[in-house]
Amino acid sequence: MLSSIKRLIPLPVRIKVRTYLVKRSQDREKADLFADLAPLVPSVEQMYDGPQSLAEFKANGEEFLKIYKDVCGLKVDEKMLDVGSGIGRKTLPLTRYFSEHAVYEGIDISKEGVDWCRRKITTRFPNFHFQQIDVYNKEYNPDGTYQAAEYKFPFADETFTFVMLGSVFTHMLPDDLKNYLSEVRRVLAKGGRCLITYFLLNEESLGLIERGESAGDFKDVHEIYRTVSPEVPEIGIAFHETWIKELYREMGLTVARVDYGSWCGRKKYLTYQDLILATKD
Repeated sequence: MLSSIKRLIPLPVRIKVRTYLVKRSQDREKADLFADLAPLVPSVEQMYDGPQSLAEFKANGEEFLKIYKDVCGLKVDEKMLDVGSGIGRKTLPLTRYFSEHAVYEGIDISKEGVDWCRRKITTRFPNFHFQQIDVYNKEYNPDGTYQAAEYKFPFADETFTFVMLGSVFTHMLPDDLKNYLSEVRRVLAKGGRCLITYFLLNEESLGLIERGESAGDFKDVHEIYRTVSPEVPEIGIAFHETWIKELYREMGLTVARVDYGSWCGRKKYLTYQDLILATKD
């Protein structure tokens, strides 16, 4: 009987009702998970920069706030640059941690993410700023104007005390990575720290990849890196750890610690991707 009645309802009406019910359910879950920050959380359908669920959005943000504090010694009044700020997944917990004296600058190649964060976060927390950088990426911004290997961050030298790049170098080729790391050093103040995530190739991770235990099938082999797709390498790129560490040394950045991730199937890890924390002396 019920199915017969449903068939009598025009399809556009059914779609509108279904959309309304999904939104109402999400709004209730947002309120339960995020309390007064719920209006700053995008819909599940908008979450392009990580796992698509409200619970995981919250868990990812809280996980990185803990890493920022425990691994990086994040202060409440930092001057922070977040390269690849996305749609606010790792930013939202910082709105409750940072004082009004802190400065947060988020840059991203996605206009959608930047526009959302400007509308929702900056209007409520004016010391949080976001801007789009129109950098070309074959996978994520194929119409971008600027090449990553030549792009200069829109900030003066030694502006920031802490710089973060989450899941950025996992989608960049060597020349692009070199330039971005150089820019990180340029905008980082003396004594400042940078935290960058990677897929690092070393004896352990290479063995796990060869045994098929890695989440990424990095079988497209190059001299200093591997990719999961020869046609679109930016989908996922892993670099040899020795090359990355040598690059840091050449750039004048001192590696303070390396924490390995679970991406390759290892049993002992801190988070999903590998982390390198470095300082500028």
